[in-house]
Formats: sequence, C-alpha cells, structure tokens
Amino acid sequence: MHSLFEASDSLNMPFECFIFDTRVENFPVRPHWHYFMEMIYMIEGTAEMYDGGNRYILRSGDFILFHPKSIHSIFSVDNSPLRYAVLKYDLNQLNIKPTYAPKLKDLFKIAEQKKMPVYFPSSIASKMGCKTLFMNCINEVTEKNYGYDLMIQSHLYNLNMQIVRQWQTAGFSVENEAFQTSISYDIDSITEYIETHIKDSIQVNDIAQKCGMSYSCFAKKFHSIYGMSCKEYIAKIRIFKVEDYLLFTDFDLNFISQETGFSDCSHMIRSFKKYRGITPKQFRLQHGGKKGGVLCP
Repeated sequence: MHSLFEASDSLNMPFECFIFDTRVENFPVRPHWHYFMEMIYMIEGTAEMYDGGNRYILRSGDFILFHPKSIHSIFSVDNSPLRYAVLKYDLNQLNIKPTYAPKLKDLFKIAEQKKMPVYFPSSIASKMGCKTLFMNCINEVTEKNYGYDLMIQSHLYNLNMQIVRQWQTAGFSVENEAFQTSISYDIDSITEYIETHIKDSIQVNDIAQKCGMSYSCFAKKFHSIYGMSCKEYIAKIRIFKVEDYLLFTDFDLNFISQETGFSDCSHMIRSFKKYRGITPKQFRLQHGGKKGGVLCP
C-alpha cells in the first residue's frame, strides 16, 4: 500500500536543492506529504500538479509552492519529458527576521489559512527572480563552499520575501495573530529552539514543556516526526556543529566543546568518535580543515 507520508531528514539535509528530470527519475510523483516547504520552478515541459483539491498547469518559467503537510502530486500533461528545479527546506531553519516582522513559518501558516495563492505564472515569477534564486541554491548545495548554508538561507529568504510581497498585492496583511504565533513553539518548530540553545545544557523535559506537552507524549511524537529520540537529535546537532568548526575555523577543541554544549573537551572527543569513528583531530586533517589551535588531550 502506498504511504502518503514522505520522510524528510531535516537533521542531515535541512535544504534539498536539485533539478528533477523525468527522463532519469521515477515519475510521476504520486500523492504525498512531508514536513518541508517545497517550491518548484518549471524549466521544460508542461506539468499537471495537484495541491489538495486544486489543479494547476505549469509551463516553462512558472513557479509553485507546496506548504508543509499539504498533499501534492505531479504528472505530465502530454507524457512529454519534464525538467524542473526543486527547493525543499525546513522553514524553522530560516531564522533571519527583522524586528518588526514575525517568523517566516508563522507568516506562511497564516497565509495558508487565508488561502493566499501558491501558483505564480512566468510573468510574475520572472519579476521575483525565481530562476536565479533557484539556481543559486542548487549551485551552493553542489559546491558546498565556506558558508554555503548561510548563502542558501539568504537566497531562500529572498525568495520567501518575494512571495510575501506578492501576497500583499493580493490583500495579505501581517496581523497580530502572526506575532502571537511567533513567540510560541510546537512539535514542528521546536528544532529552532534546540538549534538556538545547543551550547546550553538543554534537557528534553524542558523542551517538552516549551511545546506544552508531557515528557512521554512529546518523546513519542518527536520520534515519529524525526525518526530518533530528542536526546539523540541534540547529540547529532552538536556533532554537526563540531564538524563545521573543524572544517571552517582554526579554533582549538576546548573552545569548540564549549560552543557546542559539551561538558568538556574529553566528552566531545568521545561523542565525536562514537558517531564518526575518528577523533576530531583526525577528521580535521582528513577533510583539509583548519589545522591551527591547541588541542586538548
């Protein structure tokens, strides 16, 4: 039996940016849903796309977005090949915001409730700079140069702001409801809190309280969404943060352990070796990271 749910690995891949070509990929894309935002820019062919009960025809230059948890599918209108660019990402990872505006995830949640348009024809998509922004994200993921994740966030934020501005021309306004939502956390957005406080001594019980849930209910729900316990998620986030420091800075291990929430340097080394099979020093040398700094024993 075909499952509608498509698992998303937001821990290892908070951004997925790629070109989908029906000549080499499994197609059609059957009805499914996931926790990521998904955006599509048509490059070649004519596609028939469904978002819930709505049907859209997309041609070259057209753009569409699928909100998190929306059931969507993609077909070819005349069985001809399709090529389109895809951006899939966790809205909770886009933490940049001006002081006068609520978080993006809350803006989009309110816009979805108000049924703001998700389809933008080529004439509007061109003004939004969609093609350039899509290709910039894909190039960053492919090359993975220093700061590529920040560059992707900046391109995605640009694209999301262009969408909000288009909605505003259609009557969308930022109201108190969005601001009230932005100061709260739920099971789908709690990873933002974890990321922000990763250097602190955060406890799963405290995180559950942030979501207004009991420990047992939170633990079960978290595992069903992220495929691991919250404790394991925190541990892996810390390892990923350590990797970034090793690859892109010359900070010593004592400093890195403090910035990533480990109790001490030895604890960080043990944890890193458990997940990666090598020590942080070996990882830095193997991957050509910065070699300066003083290493702890």
